[in-house]
Amino acid sequence: MTSIKQNLSDIRLYLTNNKLDAFIVPHDDEYLSEYIPPENERLAWATGFTGSAGMAIISQDKAAVFVDGRYTIQVKEQVDSNLFDILDITKDSSSKWINQNHSLGGAIGYDPRMHRANWKDVFQKTLSNNIVLQSLKENPIDLFWNNRPKAVNEKAFLLSEEYTGESSFDKRKRLGEKIKKNNCKAALITQLDSIAWLLNIRGKDVPCNPVLLSHGVLYEDGMFDLFISNNKIPDGFEKHVGKKVNVFEPNEINLQLKKISGSKIQFDNTNSNLWAQNIIKEASLEIIIKEDPCTLPKACKNDTEIKGMQSCHIKDAVAECNFLFWLDNEVEAGRLHNEAILSDKLDDLRTKLEGFRGKSFGTISAAAKNAAMCHYSHTNYEVPGNLELNSVYLVDSGGQYLDGTTDITRTVAIGAPSDFIKKTFTLVLKGHISLANAQFPEGIGGQHLDTLARQYLWHHGYDFDHGTGHGVGSYLNVHEGPHRIGKGANSVPLLPGMVVSNEPGYYKENEFGIRIENLIFVKKIGSVDGKNLLGFENLTFVPIDTRLVDRSLMNNDEINWLNNYHKEVYEKVSPFLEDDVLQWLKKATKRI
Repeated sequence: MTSIKQNLSDIRLYLTNNKLDAFIVPHDDEYLSEYIPPENERLAWATGFTGSAGMAIISQDKAAVFVDGRYTIQVKEQVDSNLFDILDITKDSSSKWINQNHSLGGAIGYDPRMHRANWKDVFQKTLSNNIVLQSLKENPIDLFWNNRPKAVNEKAFLLSEEYTGESSFDKRKRLGEKIKKNNCKAALITQLDSIAWLLNIRGKDVPCNPVLLSHGVLYEDGMFDLFISNNKIPDGFEKHVGKKVNVFEPNEINLQLKKISGSKIQFDNTNSNLWAQNIIKEASLEIIIKEDPCTLPKACKNDTEIKGMQSCHIKDAVAECNFLFWLDNEVEAGRLHNEAILSDKLDDLRTKLEGFRGKSFGTISAAAKNAAMCHYSHTNYEVPGNLELNSVYLVDSGGQYLDGTTDITRTVAIGAPSDFIKKTFTLVLKGHISLANAQFPEGIGGQHLDTLARQYLWHHGYDFDHGTGHGVGSYLNVHEGPHRIGKGANSVPLLPGMVVSNEPGYYKENEFGIRIENLIFVKKIGSVDGKNLLGFENLTFVPIDTRLVDRSLMNNDEINWLNNYHKEVYEKVSPFLEDDVLQWLKKATKRI
């Protein structure tokens, strides 16, 4: 913890020299992405915490780290409680901590690039009257971060219409018309996956997410200004994206915005940072608050993208089945490997698949009690955990392919798990089946379906502290908006073509964890009274471990669903397996 102590000391020296009482360190970077490149992991540098969500507040004599329910166990393992108060943000808000520890007032510094545009006004209202938020022109972490990782410097990859189903020019023309209908001259595009989708390009700037660090301005006539380092533009870019795309260096965005001074510009203040809002104001543009115009069209996959997702999931299933076959054999032989070996084995199997472009997120390889941390990563620990008999192994993984993105979780029996593990696994499975079978009229959002996945757990007083489903991109971000399935309010209706995960779970701290995750997509299945009736279709086809099922807790419809699902798994995946793996699949998909 010596280095963290020094980092805190450096930040506090900055506070003293600049007459600040505290500095806020969110996990977000300049692009507000969920997953950020190593060179932007400022929260980890300041605290040691490596989760994908959280924040810290560093004062002259105190400091605190705030996380949500996903990371309450991990943060205790990684952050020194002698240096930081460790708090659950759902119970102890950051503003409450500031008010309690700065009762005499003071200036709280923040980097406007790291906070959403709508954050400051909302957060300021929660602070005591004599506490002020002060925007900084520099980030103190950047000043003191020695040996900072180098940024990736690879050229963009041009993704053909064979995979996208629509040209960049047609996308831009279509969305430009919507901008015009909103009486705006342009829209500022700051979400990295929106830019990648709009231009049919991909990159390697962010681990696991195939995007490029950039900004863009989309105009009403379909013209697009891309602000990116010119050395990332590959040969053939102009022909690929079509006419009306201009490339500028990142620092030229202010100049280009000033060319349309006095005009109205669309701005997504929930997904863009304060810095972006400030440069719009400096350019004398009138801000019209609207969602990123790419968000909804990107989420509603076209026929080509859905076919690609179906194709890549079958390929992915081949790797998963080969892994699960190998795992069963290793356990039977008494070789209880550690989580790193298991993760590497699965990751390596994916690399052999056609069109594979990398992992879609860091593999969660969690044995026994470690699986109770739903976002556990063995890479955060010096000694990865080992498989334990009479427990479970949870593996949550996924791949990026030219034709789509996968995300799957399977919980596997190791030895002879307890009746309680089987009970909770079956309750999770019942919720998974209930959501998979959902039928609903158009206009229904994910929040309305969330109870279907939790109901059987709730009947026994159990629950889980993460969302039930998140959107997934097509060879894009594994977490994609605007739709999701969860307890929190989300008024976005589920629409045909949207891909979403179905992943209820149960976690017993210091004992075990369970999650069953398939990807599904929304489709029209009929109409009633002139209104579309929607439902889901599975994309993921990998056996669910029936050794963990308590059949007595399932009704006939649920048993039929599981048997029919396994029948479909065998039909779709068996043509690509041979010999012992094929025999394993036959056994794993046997009717119960």
